[in-house]
Amino acid sequence: MGVLICSMVALALICQSHSLGAKDPLHRFKRYQESSYSDPNECSKTRPALILANPNNFSLDIRMPSVIPTASESYLCVAVPVPTGRESYVVDFVPHATMDTAHHMLLYGCREPFSATGYWDCGGNQGTCEDEAKIIYAWARNAPPTKLPRDVGFKVGGDSRITYFVLQIHYGDIAAFQDHHRDCSGLTLRMTSKPQPFVAGMYLMMSVDTVIPPGKKVTNADIACTYRSYPMYAFAFRTHTHRLGQVVSGYRVRDGKWTLIGRQSPQLPQAFYPASSPVEVRYADKLAARCVFTGEGKSSATYIGGTSDDEMCNFYIMYYMDRRHAVPYMNCMESGDSELFQGIPKEANMPVPISPDMAAMMHGHAHHMGAKSSPMSHSEDSGLLQPKREEEEVLDQGFHLAEVEDWPEVQLTLGQVSGLALDSDDNLVIFHRGDHRWGVSSFDSRFEYQQRSLGPIQQSTILLVDPAKGTVLKASGRNMFYLPHGITTDKDNNYWVTDVALHQVFKLGSDGSDKPQVVLGRPFEPGSDTSHFCQPTDVAVDPLTGNVYVSDGYCNARILKFSPEGKYLAHWGAGSADRRKRVQFRIPHSLAFLPDRREVCVADRENGRIQCFLADTGEFVKEIKKAEFGDEVFAVSYAPDHGGLIYAVNGAPPYGQSAPRGFVINYSTKELLDSFSPDTQEFKMPHDIVVTGDGSVFVGDAATDAVIKFVSDEKAEHRSVKKGGIEVQEIEETETFVQTQLKPLLKGAIQSAPAAAPAVPAAPAAAAAAAPHLQHQVAASHKTPPPTPLKEEGTAKAKPEGGARRDAEGVSPALVTTLLLIPLVVVIAIGVFIRWRKTRMYGDDCEVKLEPGSSGGILGKLRGKAGGGLNLGNFFASHKGYSRKGFDRLSTEGSDQEKDDEEATDSENEEYSAPPPPPPVPSSSS
Repeated sequence: MGVLICSMVALALICQSHSLGAKDPLHRFKRYQESSYSDPNECSKTRPALILANPNNFSLDIRMPSVIPTASESYLCVAVPVPTGRESYVVDFVPHATMDTAHHMLLYGCREPFSATGYWDCGGNQGTCEDEAKIIYAWARNAPPTKLPRDVGFKVGGDSRITYFVLQIHYGDIAAFQDHHRDCSGLTLRMTSKPQPFVAGMYLMMSVDTVIPPGKKVTNADIACTYRSYPMYAFAFRTHTHRLGQVVSGYRVRDGKWTLIGRQSPQLPQAFYPASSPVEVRYADKLAARCVFTGEGKSSATYIGGTSDDEMCNFYIMYYMDRRHAVPYMNCMESGDSELFQGIPKEANMPVPISPDMAAMMHGHAHHMGAKSSPMSHSEDSGLLQPKREEEEVLDQGFHLAEVEDWPEVQLTLGQVSGLALDSDDNLVIFHRGDHRWGVSSFDSRFEYQQRSLGPIQQSTILLVDPAKGTVLKASGRNMFYLPHGITTDKDNNYWVTDVALHQVFKLGSDGSDKPQVVLGRPFEPGSDTSHFCQPTDVAVDPLTGNVYVSDGYCNARILKFSPEGKYLAHWGAGSADRRKRVQFRIPHSLAFLPDRREVCVADRENGRIQCFLADTGEFVKEIKKAEFGDEVFAVSYAPDHGGLIYAVNGAPPYGQSAPRGFVINYSTKELLDSFSPDTQEFKMPHDIVVTGDGSVFVGDAATDAVIKFVSDEKAEHRSVKKGGIEVQEIEETETFVQTQLKPLLKGAIQSAPAAAPAVPAAPAAAAAAAPHLQHQVAASHKTPPPTPLKEEGTAKAKPEGGARRDAEGVSPALVTTLLLIPLVVVIAIGVFIRWRKTRMYGDDCEVKLEPGSSGGILGKLRGKAGGGLNLGNFFASHKGYSRKGFDRLSTEGSDQEKDDEEATDSENEEYSAPPPPPPVPSSSS
C-alpha cells in the first residue's frame, strides 16, 4: 500500500506541474499582479509570457532572456510574436527595468524582425527589423508605466503590418554587471482584442545635426515640420536628451500662434506626460520643438549620437487619430527656420523646477512609488485649505458607513442601474435600463444609436421605492427610454432624466404620467450646439430658481444651464469662451447641486476629480482630487450636514488592482472622512450615489443591477443586535455547533472579538452575521457547556483530546488508506482536466521561446533596412559634424498614463468611453 501511495503522489505532482504550463505562454493562468518596479534582474522567476485576464483582455510579458552584456554601450534585441493573428490593441505599458541597469528601452513593431528566435546584438551592422520598424514605446530614467486613455490603443496584428514586437535595450555601462548577474529587463503589454475607436501613434521630432560647443552656456536645437496628414490629437509627450539637455519643449504653430503640447526637463524620469490639454493638429499646421543644451564643463564639442557621451534631442508626441485613416508612425527631422523660431515663447528657454518627489524618482527611488505618485499625478490642487467655519460640526472619528445586508427586504427586479435620486419625502427614486444593455455595439463612431430596432424599454424604468424596506411605491417610465442614464427631482417632485441613446433630456410630472412636460435635444441626433446633446449624463436642479444644469457628457465635455421651461441660458467647459479655462472635462458624469452654497459640483469621471462652480456664473470654485479616487470618479452627491459633506464613488482601476469604493469628504477642508464598500458583495461599477436626510446612503451599481444601502456603523450595529436578538429567540431549541463561516456585519468585528469568543448556534444567515458580542448572549441562553473557541474561518472544531484518541482507536487501516487516496485522485483528475482543456483551447505548439541566439553586429535603425526604410546610421553619417561612433545604435525612448479589464471595461454591463478630444471631435460610452 505504501508503494502505491508513493507512486500516486509522484504521478499527481508530475501532472500538476505539467498542467501549470510553465513553458507554455498561452496557458490560461489566473492573472498575477507584479510591481511595476520589481527587480528586473530576478531571472530565476518563471513567468508565463501570456496571461489571459478574460476572453478579450490579456497581458504579454516581453523580457530579455537572462542576458549578460559584454561591453558598454551594448544594444541587445529580442523579438516576440504578436500573440494573435487578428487585430488587437496595446493599451498599457508596464516597464520592468531600472536606470542602474538599462540606459533606455525601445519597443518596435514590424512584420519581419531580424531574428525570430533568441536575442541578438542590434548595435552593429544589423538592425531591429528587416522591414519598416515602427516605434511603439520608449522608456528611460525609471519612468513610470504608460497607460493610454479609454478607447485608444496601438493597433497590432490583423492588417496593421505588425506581427512581431522587438524589444531593444541599451546597456550604457556594464559596470552594473561586474558580478556577472543576468538581466531580464523588459516590459508587460496589456492588450485587448476589442476594437478601439481611436488608434494611437507616435510622432518623433528629432534633431540630426546639432553641435554643442564646449563651454557655451546655451545652445538651442530647433526642429520644425509642416503637418501633412489627417487630424491628430496629441494627448501625451515625452522628452529625451542625454546629460547636457536642460529643457525640451514642443508646440503646434497655427496662424502665428504657438500652442504648447508639452515642456519638461529631460533629466527627470523620461515618461510620457499628459499634454496640458489635448491639442488638435490639422493639415498645414506646423509642429515645432526646441531642445536647450549647455556645453559648460565640456572640453570638446558634443554631437548628436547614440552613446552616453553623445547627445540627442528628441520630442515624442503620442497622439490618436480616427481609426478609419490612422497613421501609426510619423517623424520630423528638419532643422527649424530661424525666422519661425523668433516667435517661440520665452518659456522654451526657462529651466523646469524639480520637485522633491521628482528628484526622488530621478535618483532611482521610483520603484518604491506607485504609478499614482508619478509626476503626472496631482493629489490636490494648489489652493490653500479653507479655514473651518465656527458653526461647522465635525463628524465623530469613529464614523463609518456599513452595508445594510438585509436591504431591500423584497426583491427588486432591475436592469443596469444608471441613476438614483430622492423626492421631497426622502423616498428613493431608481432609474434603470430594464432589458436594454449598453454594450460595444450600441453606438457607431459618430455616437449614433445602433439598436433602435429593439424599440423603447417596455419595463417601468423609474421606480419610487421605500428607503426603509425597499418596497416599490410607484412605477413609471414604460415605453419611453432606450438607454437611461441620470435622474434628479425638483422641488415639486418632477423627474428630470437623461437618455444617452436619444441624446435628450426630459422633465416628467410627479403624477407618473408618461407624457414629458419639457423635452431638450433632438431624438437620436448627437450634436454640440445649444439645441443638441451628445450622450448627456446627468441633471441638477436649483431648488430656488428652478434652473436646470445638464452634464453633456460622453461626447461634448461641458455643462449647460437652462431655465425651468428649457430655455438655453449658458454653458461652460468645452467650446466655451472662458479665458480662465482649466483642464478640460473628460466625461462630466454626475452633478450635485449645493443649495446652501449656490454651487454645482461635477464628477469629472476620466480626470478622477470633483470640480465645483458657482451656479449663477459658472465660475470655478474648487477641485477635490484624492489619490484614493484613482483614475475615475463616477458620481457625486452632497449633504449640508456637518458643514457640508461630499459623497462620491469611484471606478474600478485597470486590471482590477483593487475594488472601487465610496467616499465621504469634508467639503471645506477636503479631508477624507471615510471610505466604504459592501461586506456581502463587491462594487463592480458603482454608477450613482445619493444621501438621505437621516444619513442613509444608496449606491446604484450598473454592473450588478443592484442598489446597496449603507448607514453609519452605529445604526447598523443597533439594527443587527435587534435583529439578532429576535432570531436567537426563534432558534433557542436548535442544536449548538461551531459556525466556521461566520461573517460579521461590521468591518473589523472579528478582529476586535475576544480570542476565546464562544461559537454561535445554528441560525439563518442574518443571525450568523450578528456582532460578536451576541455570541456570548446566545451561548448563555442555551445553558450548555461552553463550546470550543472559534478558530480562523474554515478550520474544523477541535475535539477534546480523550475523545479524539477514542475515535482514532476505532478507525480501520483500510479507511485511513481510502481517505488518503481520495485527495490524490482528485488532484490527478484536476491536472488531467486542465491539461485537456489547455490542449483543446490552444494546442500543444504555441510556445513563445526566448532562447539566447546568435549575435552579430547590427545597425540600430529607426525604420529598418528594407527598401524605403530609413537607416539613421547611414543617414547621419553623411551629415557634417555627426559622430559615427554611436548613432548607428539609435537611442530613443519613455512612459506614463490608462484601460480596463473585462469586468471594468469590456463586459456588456460596462460603460465605454472615448477620450474627449478638443471640440468639435467627441468621445464615447455609458
